[in-house]
Amino acid sequence: MEIRVLQYFLAIARMESISRAADYLHITQPTLSRQIKELEDELGKTLFIRGSRKITLTDEGMYFRKRAEEIINLIEKTETEMVGSNDVLSGEIYIGGGETEGMRLVAKAIKRVQEEQPLIKFHLVSGNAQDITDRLDKGIIDFGFLIEPTDLTPYDFIRLPTSNKWGILMRQDSPLAHKDFITADDLQDLPLICSSQDMITNTLAKWLGTSSKKLNIVAKYNLIYNASLLVEEGVGYAFTLDKLVSTHKNSPLCFKPLNPILTAGHSIVWKKYQVFSKSAEFFLEVLQEEIELANHYLE
Repeated sequence: MEIRVLQYFLAIARMESISRAADYLHITQPTLSRQIKELEDELGKTLFIRGSRKITLTDEGMYFRKRAEEIINLIEKTETEMVGSNDVLSGEIYIGGGETEGMRLVAKAIKRVQEEQPLIKFHLVSGNAQDITDRLDKGIIDFGFLIEPTDLTPYDFIRLPTSNKWGILMRQDSPLAHKDFITADDLQDLPLICSSQDMITNTLAKWLGTSSKKLNIVAKYNLIYNASLLVEEGVGYAFTLDKLVSTHKNSPLCFKPLNPILTAGHSIVWKKYQVFSKSAEFFLEVLQEEIELANHYLE
């Protein structure tokens, strides 16, 4: 299977037309049709449903598109990393992570890297731990910023001197909004909006001294913004981290930490035995220096 054929396949998938894709690729339509037919024969799968007006992907085609995009992205990323001299670093660094104030330390490292090596470019990808580790395992990103609880054993990692507090996001007019913190008794039988990650739900259940099956979970979320809209509409109370949703004076929402306090640490992770580009190595060195500085200020 040639890379060129993957690019042909992706062009058709994007344009939903063999003729338009052929024009875009500057090849003849019969040539493109033959290449795709040979690809389907090689895979033993039908990738496209050929309609009268447009071409759409089959289920196998949608799966293959995802994998083809990953392969092409990885090739382009590798080519970019290989370009440049030893003195002037260039290339692209991909970092995935949850959206939290803890990313500020990573942002400081990125600023320093770009001041010293302006040809290095960064791509930030947001997602939960499952999204990030999946991309990391496939080589799509170089580093992951993970928020506890998560399993770090498959990776090399550095713990950051930052953390978030777990708590409850609620409406300002909630009966609990006057409290300074939330106890386990406060949450009994309340409608809860929890993360779709089982490890996080289990963390709450353990803190409450019960099992996750006994929690009154009315909705689950991937990232917190949409969950905050459910809270605004009175659907329930969201179990989340502090500083993720704006709770300024005029906000309809407020955040109350748990008591006893429950914190979530942060880690930067990468694949074990990872062979980094020189640009990625430089970023990691700068990040370690920023971590040492932060630890010094905390002493």
